[in-house]
Amino acid sequence: MPFFSRYSKWVNPHNAPQTFSVRTVFEYLVIIIGIFPMALMVNWVLLPHAFVGGGLTGICSVIYYLTGGLAPSLFPEYGGAIPVWLTTFVFNTILLLIAGFTVGWRFCIRTMVGVAAITFWYRVIPILPEPIIADPWLGALVGGFVFGLSLGAVLAANGSSGGTDILAMIINHYRNISLGNIMLLCDIIVILSAFFLPLPERMLQDGDNALLLKTKRVLYGVCMTVSYTLAVDWFLARFRQSVHIFIYSSHYAEIATAINTTVNRGVTVLDGTGWYSQKPVKVISVLARKPEASTILQIVNQIDPNAFVSTANVSGVFGSGFDPIKKN
Repeated sequence: MPFFSRYSKWVNPHNAPQTFSVRTVFEYLVIIIGIFPMALMVNWVLLPHAFVGGGLTGICSVIYYLTGGLAPSLFPEYGGAIPVWLTTFVFNTILLLIAGFTVGWRFCIRTMVGVAAITFWYRVIPILPEPIIADPWLGALVGGFVFGLSLGAVLAANGSSGGTDILAMIINHYRNISLGNIMLLCDIIVILSAFFLPLPERMLQDGDNALLLKTKRVLYGVCMTVSYTLAVDWFLARFRQSVHIFIYSSHYAEIATAINTTVNRGVTVLDGTGWYSQKPVKVISVLARKPEASTILQIVNQIDPNAFVSTANVSGVFGSGFDPIKKN
C-alpha cells in the first residue's frame, strides 16, 4: 500500500469533530515525531550556517545571533546566546494565551502539543559547530525541503508548530486579511532583517565584500523559505487531493454501506436510467480523499467485480469531512 494511503488510514485530514481514539493518539504521535526533522534542520543546518528563515523560527534565530556572548554563565553551551528553544517557548506561550482568549481554546490544544514538542526537540538536539551540509545553497534547499515535508505531515494531522500561524489567526480574527498574506508578510520582514545583522566568521572567511555577503545571506533565507513552502504544498496536495467517484452496480446497498463503515465517507445514491436498456439504475456518488480511493475501489471489486466505476480529480471540496469554507 502506498505511503499516502497508509498515512491517510490513520490521520484525519480534515477538521471533523474528534473523539479520543486510536486515530487521535496516532495524530498526536505524528505531531510530536513529525516536528523532529524540523528541529534537526534548524540545529544542524540553519543555525550552523547562520541562515535566517521565515516565521518565528527566523525571529528566534535572529535573537540567537544578536545575543552571542551576552550571557555566558546562563547559556554556556550556546556561547552565551539566548537559545532558540527558550525564545520559541516564550513567544509561543504568549501567542497561545492571546489566541486562547480571542480565537478560542479549542484551536490551541493541538498547537500546545506542537509547541511543547518543538521546544523539547530544540533543547535535546545539539547545535552542530559545522553544518551537516557544507554547501550553503544545498543546505538551504535540502534543509528547507526536509523542514517542509515535516511541517506538511504535522499540518495533515491537524497539528501546528506554533509561531506566525498563531499570530495570523489572531489578526484574521479581527481583520479580514487572509492568513497566507499575513504569514508571507512576516516571512519577508524576518528574512530581510538578515541584511542588517553582523556577519558571522564563517561568512567572512569567504573573502567577498560585506555587501555581497549580506545579500547572499538574505538569498539563502529566501531559498530555504521557498524550498520548504513548495515541500509543504506538495505534501498537502498529495495528501488532501480529492476525487469524485461514480459507481454503477446492482449491489449498491452493500457497497454504500461498506464505504460508510470502512472508509467513513458519506455516500449519495442517485436514481438513473440506462438509456440503452431503458432500465432504472442506482448510481453511487462518493467524494473522498485521493489516498482513500484505492480502498473504495477494493471494496467495489470485492462486492461486485462487474461494477462500472469512474473517478475524476476535483480541485477543491469544502464542507463537512473536508476543508472548511474559507472567508476570503
